[in-house]
Amino acid sequence: MASVGEYIREQRSAAQLSLRQLSQAAGVSNPYLSQVERGLRKPSAEILAQIAKALQISAESLYVRAGILEPRQGDPSVTAALASDPTLTDRQRQSLLEIYAAFQSENDAHRGPDGQRPAAETRRTAPSRKDK
Repeated sequence: MASVGEYIREQRSAAQLSLRQLSQAAGVSNPYLSQVERGLRKPSAEILAQIAKALQISAESLYVRAGILEPRQGDPSVTAALASDPTLTDRQRQSLLEIYAAFQSENDAHRGPDGQRPAAETRRTAPSRKDK
C-alpha cells in the first residue's frame, strides 16, 4: 500500500490539481503539503480531513493510509465503489460504509469455528386455515 503522501499525490494528479491549487483548497501551506507528499511530514487527522475535502475523497481513505484507522473488512471493490461514488455526499458515503461494516460484523459473529455460516434455521410460519 502506498504511503499517505504518495496516495495524496496520486489523488491530486487524478483530480488534475497542482500542488499550489490543492494547498489553497485545503487551507495548508504549499511547502507543508509538498513535505507531506514526499513523506517528510506526518499530517494530523484534521489536516487529512481538509485535504480529503479539497480532493473530494473520503477522509477515511486517508486515515487508513496514515495508519489512524484500521482498513475495513469486506470486498474492496464495494468499499472503493462507495468511497468514490460522485453522486453521494461525504455523509452518505460514511453512512453506507458504516452500515456495510455493521452487516459484516454481524455476519462474522454468526460464523462457526470453521468460518462457515451455520445452516439456515427452519422458518416457522403461522398455521394455515386448513390446520385449524
